[in-house]
Amino acid sequence: MMRFSTSATTREKRPNETDGVDYHFLTPDEFRTRIANDEFLEWEEVYKDRYYGTLKSEVDKILNEGFVALFDVDVVGGLSIRKQYGRQLLDVFVMPPSVDELHKRLVARATESEESLRKRLDKAESEMHYAYQFNSIIVNTVLQTAIEEAEMKVKTFLEDEIPDPDDFE
Repeated sequence: MMRFSTSATTREKRPNETDGVDYHFLTPDEFRTRIANDEFLEWEEVYKDRYYGTLKSEVDKILNEGFVALFDVDVVGGLSIRKQYGRQLLDVFVMPPSVDELHKRLVARATESEESLRKRLDKAESEMHYAYQFNSIIVNTVLQTAIEEAEMKVKTFLEDEIPDPDDFE
């Protein structure tokens, strides 16, 4: 019924990641070429030569297979996708309970350098100001609770979008 869209990025692949599954890993030049060819639904240069984006072909593939596309994108990407899909889109802003809590989680994950950790925290703090521009907000205090809340929001949205046959004569 639903399938996550696999984003494209120019960041380095981590040891536990698979190209085409976790991300489509591209070089900055490959990414820029695809931008020039209008291959992205949305994209952003988050940091110098660090691009993230959603390939149109990825979304088309999901929709052509009869699935609903789910996106895991940043604020700029989410707002860009909303401009293109309008009311067909449920956009949900998932945020940590606080920047301090996000800091603890990222440090515990041990995947960030000190510089990248600082950049991510600065970006997260800035993005949190946009939360109220989204249809819905989920505060990820307890992961399982946040997942259940997201599932309920999606289920409700999809049920509201499916026309009731009794509405037609």
